[in-house]
Amino acid sequence: MVEGFKNTEVGVIPNDWEVKQLLENTSLMTNGFVGVSKLHYTDYENGILYIQGYNVEENGFNLHGIKRITNEFHNQHLKSCLREGDLLTIQTGDIGVTTVVPKKLEGSNCHALIITRFKKGIADPLFYSYYFNFSEGRKRLKEIETGSTMKHINVGDMRYLLIPYPTKAEQTAIATALNDADALISSLEKLIAKKKAIKQGAMQELLKPKEGWETKTLGEIGECIIGLTYSPSNVKKEGKLVLRSSNIKGNKLVFDNNVFVDVDVNDRLITRKADILICVRNGSRNLIGKCAFIDGRGVGETFGAFMSIFRSPYNEYIFHVLQSHCIHIQIEETIGATINQLTNKNLNSFVIPFPNTSEQNRIAKILSDMDNEISQLEQKLEKQRQLKQGMMQSLLTGKIRLV
Repeated sequence: MVEGFKNTEVGVIPNDWEVKQLLENTSLMTNGFVGVSKLHYTDYENGILYIQGYNVEENGFNLHGIKRITNEFHNQHLKSCLREGDLLTIQTGDIGVTTVVPKKLEGSNCHALIITRFKKGIADPLFYSYYFNFSEGRKRLKEIETGSTMKHINVGDMRYLLIPYPTKAEQTAIATALNDADALISSLEKLIAKKKAIKQGAMQELLKPKEGWETKTLGEIGECIIGLTYSPSNVKKEGKLVLRSSNIKGNKLVFDNNVFVDVDVNDRLITRKADILICVRNGSRNLIGKCAFIDGRGVGETFGAFMSIFRSPYNEYIFHVLQSHCIHIQIEETIGATINQLTNKNLNSFVIPFPNTSEQNRIAKILSDMDNEISQLEQKLEKQRQLKQGMMQSLLTGKIRLV
Protein backbone atom coordinates (compact mmCIF):
# COMPACT_ATOMS: atom_id res chain seq x y z
CA MET A 1 0.00 0.00 0.00
CA VAL A 2 1.27 3.47 -0.89
CA GLU A 3 2.21 5.49 2.16
CA GLY A 4 -0.56 7.86 3.22
CA PHE A 5 -3.34 5.75 1.68
CA LYS A 6 -5.62 3.00 2.93
CA ASN A 7 -7.62 0.22 1.31
CA THR A 8 -11.38 0.59 1.94
CA GLU A 9 -14.76 -0.62 0.71
CA VAL A 10 -14.69 2.23 -1.82
CA GLY A 11 -11.14 1.60 -3.00
CA VAL A 12 -7.78 3.11 -2.11
CA ILE A 13 -8.20 6.58 -0.56
CA PRO A 14 -6.10 8.95 1.58
CA ASN A 15 -5.77 8.00 5.26
CA ASP A 16 -7.60 11.15 6.38
CA TRP A 17 -10.67 10.54 4.18
CA GLU A 18 -13.59 8.83 5.87
CA VAL A 19 -16.00 6.24 4.44
CA LYS A 20 -19.65 6.67 5.37
CA GLN A 21 -23.08 5.67 4.22
CA LEU A 22 -24.64 8.41 2.11
CA LEU A 23 -27.56 8.84 4.53
CA GLU A 24 -25.28 9.77 7.44
CA ASN A 25 -24.79 13.34 6.23
CA THR A 26 -28.14 13.92 4.54
CA SER A 27 -31.33 15.52 5.79
CA LEU A 28 -33.46 14.09 2.98
CA MET A 29 -33.27 11.27 0.46
CA THR A 30 -36.35 10.62 -1.61
CA ASN A 31 -37.47 10.26 -5.20
CA GLY A 32 -39.83 12.20 -7.45
CA PHE A 33 -43.45 11.10 -7.63
CA VAL A 34 -44.47 8.46 -10.15
CA GLY A 35 -45.77 9.89 -13.40
CA VAL A 36 -48.17 12.63 -14.38
CA SER A 37 -51.36 12.27 -16.37
CA LYS A 38 -52.17 14.71 -19.18
CA LEU A 39 -54.67 16.39 -16.89
CA HIS A 40 -51.88 17.71 -14.68
CA TYR A 41 -49.79 19.33 -17.41
CA THR A 42 -50.20 23.03 -18.12
CA ASP A 43 -48.99 25.46 -20.76
CA TYR A 44 -49.29 28.46 -18.45
CA GLU A 45 -46.06 30.25 -17.53
CA ASN A 46 -46.99 30.12 -13.84
CA GLY A 47 -46.99 26.32 -13.96
CA ILE A 48 -44.28 24.45 -12.05
CA LEU A 49 -41.26 23.17 -13.98
CA TYR A 50 -41.29 19.37 -14.10
CA ILE A 51 -37.77 17.88 -14.25
CA GLN A 52 -37.46 14.37 -15.70
CA GLY A 53 -34.52 12.05 -16.37
CA TYR A 54 -33.96 13.29 -19.92
CA ASN A 55 -33.58 16.84 -18.59
CA VAL A 56 -30.61 15.83 -16.43
CA GLU A 57 -27.06 15.81 -17.79
CA GLU A 58 -23.72 15.32 -16.09
CA ASN A 59 -23.38 18.40 -13.86
CA GLY A 60 -26.00 20.24 -15.89
CA PHE A 61 -29.49 20.32 -17.39
CA ASN A 62 -31.09 20.23 -20.81
CA LEU A 63 -34.31 22.19 -20.42
CA HIS A 64 -35.27 22.23 -24.10
CA GLY A 65 -38.97 21.38 -24.33
CA ILE A 66 -39.33 21.02 -20.57
CA LYS A 67 -42.89 20.46 -19.33
CA ARG A 68 -44.84 22.22 -16.58
CA ILE A 69 -47.41 20.88 -14.11
CA THR A 70 -50.27 22.64 -12.38
CA ASN A 71 -49.72 24.34 -9.04
CA GLU A 72 -52.48 22.19 -7.58
CA PHE A 73 -50.74 18.94 -8.54
CA HIS A 74 -47.38 20.31 -7.37
CA ASN A 75 -48.83 21.16 -3.95
CA GLN A 76 -49.99 17.56 -3.60
CA HIS A 77 -46.41 16.34 -4.11
CA LEU A 78 -44.26 18.78 -2.15
CA LYS A 79 -42.01 15.92 -1.02
CA SER A 80 -40.26 16.12 -4.37
CA CYS A 81 -40.12 19.92 -4.53
CA LEU A 82 -36.51 20.84 -5.29
CA ARG A 83 -34.22 23.22 -3.43
CA GLU A 84 -31.02 24.88 -4.56
CA GLY A 85 -28.11 22.52 -3.90
CA ASP A 86 -30.12 19.29 -4.06
CA LEU A 87 -28.29 16.42 -5.73
CA LEU A 88 -30.35 14.79 -8.52
CA THR A 89 -29.49 11.29 -9.74
CA ILE A 90 -31.27 9.55 -12.60
CA GLN A 91 -33.07 6.53 -11.21
CA THR A 92 -33.93 4.61 -14.38
CA GLY A 93 -32.74 4.78 -17.96
CA ASP A 94 -29.37 6.57 -18.00
CA ILE A 95 -28.80 5.41 -14.44
CA GLY A 96 -26.42 7.35 -12.25
CA VAL A 97 -26.11 10.59 -14.22
CA THR A 98 -26.06 13.26 -11.53
CA THR A 99 -26.30 17.04 -11.25
CA VAL A 100 -26.93 19.80 -8.71
CA VAL A 101 -30.06 21.95 -8.65
CA PRO A 102 -29.18 25.62 -9.34
CA LYS A 103 -31.00 28.63 -7.87
CA LYS A 104 -33.07 29.14 -11.04
CA LEU A 105 -34.66 25.68 -10.71
CA GLU A 106 -35.48 25.92 -7.01
CA GLY A 107 -39.17 25.14 -6.49
CA SER A 108 -39.37 22.77 -9.46
CA ASN A 109 -40.78 19.27 -9.12
CA CYS A 110 -39.38 16.06 -10.54
CA HIS A 111 -40.03 12.48 -11.59
CA ALA A 112 -37.88 9.31 -11.56
CA LEU A 113 -34.97 11.14 -9.96
CA ILE A 114 -33.41 10.50 -6.57
CA ILE A 115 -33.12 13.67 -4.50
CA THR A 116 -30.21 13.83 -2.03
CA ARG A 117 -30.22 16.83 0.30
CA PHE A 118 -27.11 17.16 2.44
CA LYS A 119 -27.09 18.66 5.92
CA LYS A 120 -25.86 22.25 5.82
CA GLY A 121 -22.13 22.69 6.10
CA ILE A 122 -21.43 18.95 6.02
CA ALA A 123 -20.87 18.22 2.34
CA ASP A 124 -20.47 20.01 -0.98
CA PRO A 125 -23.14 18.66 -3.36
CA LEU A 126 -21.09 19.65 -6.42
CA PHE A 127 -18.26 17.39 -5.24
CA TYR A 128 -20.65 14.43 -5.07
CA SER A 129 -22.11 15.30 -8.45
CA TYR A 130 -18.62 14.92 -9.89
CA TYR A 131 -18.05 11.80 -7.83
CA PHE A 132 -21.16 9.99 -9.09
CA ASN A 133 -20.39 11.00 -12.68
CA PHE A 134 -16.85 9.65 -12.25
CA SER A 135 -16.10 6.02 -13.15
CA GLU A 136 -15.62 4.96 -9.52
CA GLY A 137 -18.84 6.63 -8.39
CA ARG A 138 -20.78 5.17 -11.32
CA LYS A 139 -19.38 1.75 -10.39
CA ARG A 140 -20.74 2.19 -6.85
CA LEU A 141 -24.21 2.94 -8.25
CA LYS A 142 -23.97 0.02 -10.66
CA GLU A 143 -23.59 -2.30 -7.67
CA ILE A 144 -27.06 -1.39 -6.40
CA GLU A 145 -28.89 -1.62 -9.73
CA THR A 146 -31.94 -3.87 -9.68
CA GLY A 147 -34.57 -5.11 -12.15
CA SER A 148 -34.48 -7.76 -14.86
CA THR A 149 -35.72 -5.84 -17.92
CA MET A 150 -35.74 -2.17 -16.90
CA LYS A 151 -32.75 -1.52 -14.65
CA HIS A 152 -33.16 1.07 -11.91
CA ILE A 153 -31.83 2.05 -8.50
CA ASN A 154 -33.98 2.30 -5.39
CA VAL A 155 -33.66 5.26 -3.07
CA GLY A 156 -33.63 2.81 -0.14
CA ASP A 157 -30.51 1.12 -1.49
CA MET A 158 -28.79 4.41 -2.31
CA ARG A 159 -29.23 5.62 1.26
CA TYR A 160 -26.85 2.91 2.47
CA LEU A 161 -24.31 3.38 -0.29
CA LEU A 162 -20.76 3.69 1.07
CA ILE A 163 -18.89 6.72 -0.33
CA PRO A 164 -15.67 8.59 0.52
CA TYR A 165 -15.88 11.73 2.67
CA PRO A 166 -12.96 14.16 2.42
CA THR A 167 -13.24 17.25 4.58
CA LYS A 168 -15.79 19.82 3.44
CA ALA A 169 -12.95 22.22 2.56
CA GLU A 170 -11.28 19.63 0.32
CA GLN A 171 -14.60 18.70 -1.29
CA THR A 172 -15.15 22.34 -2.22
CA ALA A 173 -11.60 22.80 -3.51
CA ILE A 174 -11.94 19.74 -5.75
CA ALA A 175 -15.40 20.75 -6.97
CA THR A 176 -14.17 24.27 -7.76
CA ALA A 177 -11.20 22.99 -9.78
CA LEU A 178 -13.39 20.62 -11.80
CA ASN A 179 -16.07 23.27 -12.26
CA ASP A 180 -13.43 25.65 -13.63
CA ALA A 181 -12.39 22.92 -16.09
CA ASP A 182 -16.03 22.52 -17.12
CA ALA A 183 -16.38 26.28 -17.59
CA LEU A 184 -13.42 26.28 -20.00
CA ILE A 185 -14.89 23.33 -21.89
CA SER A 186 -18.28 25.07 -22.06
CA SER A 187 -16.71 28.29 -23.37
CA LEU A 188 -14.92 26.35 -26.12
CA GLU A 189 -18.15 24.53 -27.04
CA LYS A 190 -19.96 27.87 -27.34
CA LEU A 191 -17.15 29.37 -29.40
CA ILE A 192 -17.17 26.38 -31.77
CA ALA A 193 -20.95 26.61 -32.13
CA LYS A 194 -20.61 30.33 -32.90
CA LYS A 195 -17.87 29.70 -35.48
CA LYS A 196 -19.99 27.00 -37.14
CA ALA A 197 -22.97 29.35 -37.31
CA ILE A 198 -20.76 32.06 -38.87
CA LYS A 199 -19.51 29.52 -41.41
CA GLN A 200 -23.06 28.51 -42.31
CA GLY A 201 -23.96 32.15 -42.87
CA ALA A 202 -20.85 32.70 -44.96
CA MET A 203 -21.54 29.58 -47.00
CA GLN A 204 -25.09 30.68 -47.73
CA GLU A 205 -23.88 34.09 -48.88
CA LEU A 206 -20.87 32.84 -50.85
CA LEU A 207 -22.86 30.18 -52.71
CA LYS A 208 -25.76 32.47 -53.57
CA PRO A 209 -25.90 32.55 -57.42
CA LYS A 210 -24.50 35.76 -58.86
CA GLU A 211 -24.37 37.37 -62.27
CA GLY A 212 -22.27 35.36 -64.68
CA TRP A 213 -22.59 32.10 -62.74
CA GLU A 214 -23.97 28.96 -64.33
CA THR A 215 -26.05 26.16 -62.86
CA LYS A 216 -25.01 22.60 -63.54
CA THR A 217 -25.95 19.14 -62.35
CA LEU A 218 -23.39 17.01 -60.59
CA GLY A 219 -23.64 14.54 -63.48
CA GLU A 220 -22.46 17.22 -65.92
CA ILE A 221 -19.21 17.95 -64.09
CA GLY A 222 -18.22 14.60 -62.57
CA GLU A 223 -19.24 11.04 -61.85
CA CYS A 224 -20.81 9.19 -58.92
CA ILE A 225 -19.48 5.71 -58.12
CA ILE A 226 -21.33 3.24 -55.89
CA GLY A 227 -19.15 1.31 -53.48
CA LEU A 228 -17.97 -2.25 -53.00
CA THR A 229 -20.30 -5.16 -52.22
CA TYR A 230 -18.70 -7.80 -50.02
CA SER A 231 -19.80 -10.67 -47.79
CA PRO A 232 -19.12 -11.24 -44.06
CA SER A 233 -16.62 -13.94 -45.01
CA ASN A 234 -14.50 -11.29 -46.77
CA VAL A 235 -14.01 -9.32 -43.54
CA LYS A 236 -10.53 -9.82 -42.08
CA LYS A 237 -8.32 -8.32 -39.40
CA GLU A 238 -6.11 -6.87 -42.12
CA GLY A 239 -6.58 -5.97 -45.78
CA LYS A 240 -8.17 -3.12 -47.70
CA LEU A 241 -9.95 -0.57 -45.49
CA VAL A 242 -13.63 -0.18 -46.42
CA LEU A 243 -14.77 3.39 -45.76
CA ARG A 244 -18.33 3.47 -44.38
CA SER A 245 -20.66 6.03 -42.82
CA SER A 246 -19.02 5.40 -39.43
CA ASN A 247 -15.77 6.73 -40.93
CA ILE A 248 -17.33 10.18 -41.38
CA LYS A 249 -17.68 12.52 -38.42
CA GLY A 250 -18.21 16.26 -38.74
CA ASN A 251 -17.48 16.07 -42.49
CA LYS A 252 -14.05 14.60 -41.75
CA LEU A 253 -12.64 11.09 -42.06
CA VAL A 254 -12.18 9.22 -38.78
CA PHE A 255 -10.73 5.79 -38.25
CA ASP A 256 -12.13 4.61 -34.90
CA ASN A 257 -14.44 1.91 -36.29
CA ASN A 258 -12.78 0.21 -39.24
CA VAL A 259 -13.63 -2.79 -41.41
CA PHE A 260 -11.03 -4.52 -43.60
CA VAL A 261 -11.66 -6.94 -46.45
CA ASP A 262 -9.50 -9.39 -48.36
CA VAL A 263 -10.95 -9.18 -51.89
CA ASP A 264 -9.83 -7.99 -55.30
CA VAL A 265 -11.01 -4.41 -55.73
CA ASN A 266 -11.50 -2.80 -59.13
CA ASP A 267 -9.27 0.25 -59.64
CA ARG A 268 -12.41 2.34 -60.12
CA LEU A 269 -13.37 1.58 -56.49
CA ILE A 270 -9.98 2.62 -55.08
CA THR A 271 -10.19 6.06 -53.48
CA ARG A 272 -8.13 8.90 -54.90
CA LYS A 273 -6.98 12.16 -53.37
CA ALA A 274 -9.77 14.80 -53.56
CA ASP A 275 -12.56 12.22 -54.00
CA ILE A 276 -15.65 13.03 -51.93
CA LEU A 277 -17.13 10.18 -49.88
CA ILE A 278 -20.93 10.43 -49.54
CA CYS A 279 -23.33 8.34 -47.43
CA VAL A 280 -26.17 7.34 -49.79
CA ARG A 281 -27.96 4.58 -47.83
CA ASN A 282 -28.51 4.32 -44.08
CA GLY A 283 -31.12 3.30 -41.53
CA SER A 284 -30.98 6.86 -40.19
CA ARG A 285 -32.22 9.40 -42.73
CA ASN A 286 -30.26 12.13 -40.94
CA LEU A 287 -27.05 10.52 -42.17
CA ILE A 288 -28.02 10.53 -45.84
CA GLY A 289 -25.79 13.00 -47.68
CA LYS A 290 -23.10 13.40 -45.02
CA CYS A 291 -19.73 13.58 -46.72
CA ALA A 292 -15.97 13.81 -46.26
CA PHE A 293 -13.06 14.94 -48.42
CA ILE A 294 -10.61 12.12 -49.17
CA ASP A 295 -6.98 12.80 -48.40
CA GLY A 296 -4.21 11.43 -46.21
CA ARG A 297 -4.99 7.98 -44.86
CA GLY A 298 -8.22 7.80 -46.86
CA VAL A 299 -6.39 7.62 -50.20
CA GLY A 300 -5.87 4.19 -51.78
CA GLU A 301 -8.64 2.44 -49.83
CA THR A 302 -12.11 1.38 -50.94
CA PHE A 303 -15.69 2.16 -49.81
CA GLY A 304 -18.83 0.20 -49.03
CA ALA A 305 -22.00 -0.29 -51.07
CA PHE A 306 -23.95 2.13 -48.87
CA MET A 307 -21.53 4.87 -49.89
CA SER A 308 -20.73 6.72 -53.10
CA ILE A 309 -17.67 8.57 -54.32
CA PHE A 310 -18.07 11.77 -56.29
CA ARG A 311 -15.10 12.34 -58.56
CA SER A 312 -14.51 15.59 -60.50
CA PRO A 313 -11.84 18.23 -61.14
CA TYR A 314 -13.82 20.70 -59.01
CA ASN A 315 -14.10 18.79 -55.74
CA GLU A 316 -12.48 21.35 -53.44
CA TYR A 317 -15.43 23.58 -54.30
CA ILE A 318 -18.04 20.82 -54.62
CA PHE A 319 -17.22 19.51 -51.13
CA HIS A 320 -18.54 22.74 -49.62
CA VAL A 321 -21.55 22.82 -51.94
CA LEU A 322 -22.53 19.33 -50.75
CA GLN A 323 -22.79 20.70 -47.19
CA SER A 324 -24.98 23.62 -48.24
CA HIS A 325 -28.67 24.27 -47.76
CA CYS A 326 -29.44 23.89 -51.47
CA ILE A 327 -28.18 20.28 -51.44
CA HIS A 328 -29.96 19.45 -48.17
CA ILE A 329 -33.25 20.61 -49.73
CA GLN A 330 -32.71 18.42 -52.80
CA ILE A 331 -31.86 15.42 -50.59
CA GLU A 332 -35.07 15.86 -48.59
CA GLU A 333 -37.15 16.22 -51.76
CA THR A 334 -35.53 13.12 -53.25
CA ILE A 335 -35.68 10.64 -50.38
CA GLY A 336 -39.22 11.63 -49.39
CA ALA A 337 -40.82 10.28 -46.23
CA THR A 338 -39.86 6.62 -46.34
CA ILE A 339 -36.84 5.81 -48.54
CA ASN A 340 -33.46 6.44 -46.92
CA GLN A 341 -31.48 6.17 -50.13
CA LEU A 342 -29.88 8.24 -52.87
CA THR A 343 -29.12 6.51 -56.18
CA ASN A 344 -26.43 7.57 -58.64
CA LYS A 345 -29.24 8.92 -60.79
CA ASN A 346 -30.44 11.04 -57.87
CA LEU A 347 -26.98 12.45 -57.16
CA ASN A 348 -26.26 13.14 -60.83
CA SER A 349 -29.48 15.17 -61.08
CA PHE A 350 -28.66 17.54 -58.19
CA VAL A 351 -28.37 21.13 -59.40
CA ILE A 352 -25.62 23.35 -58.00
CA PRO A 353 -24.39 26.94 -58.48
CA PHE A 354 -21.30 26.86 -60.68
CA PRO A 355 -19.06 29.96 -60.93
CA ASN A 356 -15.81 30.11 -62.90
CA THR A 357 -12.76 28.25 -61.59
CA SER A 358 -11.17 31.35 -60.06
CA GLU A 359 -14.32 32.09 -58.04
CA GLN A 360 -14.62 28.44 -57.03
CA ASN A 361 -11.09 28.52 -55.66
CA ARG A 362 -11.76 31.75 -53.77
CA ILE A 363 -14.91 30.35 -52.15
CA ALA A 364 -13.23 27.04 -51.30
CA LYS A 365 -10.28 28.87 -49.71
CA ILE A 366 -12.51 31.02 -47.48
CA LEU A 367 -14.63 28.08 -46.31
CA SER A 368 -11.62 25.75 -45.89
CA ASP A 369 -9.88 28.37 -43.72
CA MET A 370 -13.01 28.50 -41.55
CA ASP A 371 -13.05 24.71 -41.35
CA ASN A 372 -9.40 24.69 -40.26
CA GLU A 373 -10.08 27.24 -37.52
CA ILE A 374 -13.01 25.16 -36.26
CA SER A 375 -10.89 21.99 -36.44
CA GLN A 376 -8.16 23.58 -34.32
CA LEU A 377 -10.73 24.64 -31.73
CA GLU A 378 -12.20 21.12 -31.70
CA GLN A 379 -8.74 19.66 -31.10
CA LYS A 380 -8.24 22.09 -28.23
CA LEU A 381 -11.64 21.10 -26.84
CA GLU A 382 -10.75 17.41 -26.99
CA LYS A 383 -7.49 18.08 -25.12
CA GLN A 384 -9.39 19.99 -22.43
CA ARG A 385 -11.84 17.12 -22.04
CA GLN A 386 -8.96 14.68 -21.66
CA LEU A 387 -7.31 17.00 -19.15
CA LYS A 388 -10.52 17.14 -17.13
CA GLN A 389 -10.73 13.33 -17.10
CA GLY A 390 -7.19 13.21 -15.77
CA MET A 391 -8.08 15.77 -13.11
CA MET A 392 -11.08 13.71 -12.01
CA GLN A 393 -8.94 10.57 -11.78
CA SER A 394 -6.38 12.37 -9.63
CA LEU A 395 -8.58 14.62 -7.49
CA LEU A 396 -11.51 12.30 -6.77
CA THR A 397 -9.20 9.53 -5.58
CA GLY A 398 -6.97 11.79 -3.49
CA LYS A 399 -3.85 11.19 -5.58
CA ILE A 400 -3.50 14.97 -5.87
CA ARG A 401 -4.47 17.05 -2.85
CA LEU A 402 -5.67 20.64 -3.02
CA VAL A 403 -5.98 21.19 0.73
